[in-house]
Amino acid sequence: MATAPAIDRADTRPDMSDAEWKARQELAACYRIFDHLGWTESIYNHITVKLPDEPGAFLINPFGLLFSEVTASNLVKVDIDGNVLDGSDYPVNRAGFVQHAVFHRNLPDAHAIIHTHTTATMAVCATEAGLLPTNFYACNFIGRIAYHDFEGVTVRDEEGERLLKNLGDKRILMLRNHGPVVMGMTLPIAFVQYWALQRACEIQLATLSMGAPIHVSQEVIDVHQRDIFMAQASAEPGRADFDAWVRRIDKIDSSWRE
Repeated sequence: MATAPAIDRADTRPDMSDAEWKARQELAACYRIFDHLGWTESIYNHITVKLPDEPGAFLINPFGLLFSEVTASNLVKVDIDGNVLDGSDYPVNRAGFVQHAVFHRNLPDAHAIIHTHTTATMAVCATEAGLLPTNFYACNFIGRIAYHDFEGVTVRDEEGERLLKNLGDKRILMLRNHGPVVMGMTLPIAFVQYWALQRACEIQLATLSMGAPIHVSQEVIDVHQRDIFMAQASAEPGRADFDAWVRRIDKIDSSWRE
C-alpha cells in the first residue's frame, strides 16, 4: 500500500546514522498516531525508544511540544544519565525521563516504552481490582501485568528500585492512581499492546456502568493467551497494525517524517 515518500536522512540530517533516522521516523509516527487517537495529555506524557546502534541512548519527545508537533528531527536524544547528546535546544521533562530511564537502563528488552494518561487506563489504575477478566482484550493481559502504588510525580531517582521490584518479570506496569507503562522489544509491539490495553480499559468502564460483569475463567484465559498470536497479520507482532496507522497518519499530515 502506498505511503508518503521517505525523507532522505542524508539530505536532512547527515550527522545521523541510518539506524537513528529510521528510529526517529518510526517514533515520530507513533506520536502522531497517539495524537490522532486522542491519547494525549497536553504537552505531557512520553513514548521513548532506544537507539539500536548507540548503547545507552534513547529518544524522547521535546518538552513543550504537543504530540502533533513531534517530528523525526526534533526528538531529543539523551543518555540514561540525562545528558542531551544531539545538541537539542529543547528541554526534557524530568518526570518522563526518570521513569523511562530506569527501565531502559535495567531492562535489555525494554526497547520501547509508552506512558500516557488516557481517561480509561487511568480510571482502571485508580480501582482496587485493576484490570478485570471481563472482555476479549482484558484476557490478553490477565496474569501478565504488574501494579505499583502511587508515590507522587515520578521525579525522584530512588523510586526506581521499587518500580523495578514491582514490575518483576512483567512488561506492563499499572501505576495505581496514575496510568500504565507499556514496554516492548519493538515499538510496534509496545504500540499494539497499548492499543489492546486501552480497548480493554474502555470496555471495562462501559461494562461496569451496566451492572455485574461476566468474568472469564482462568481456563479460558489460558487458551486465549495461547492462541492470540495466531491472529497476527505479520511475522513481526504489531507491525501490520502499526504500519496501517502510519498510512492513516500520512493521509492527514506527513510532516512527522521531517
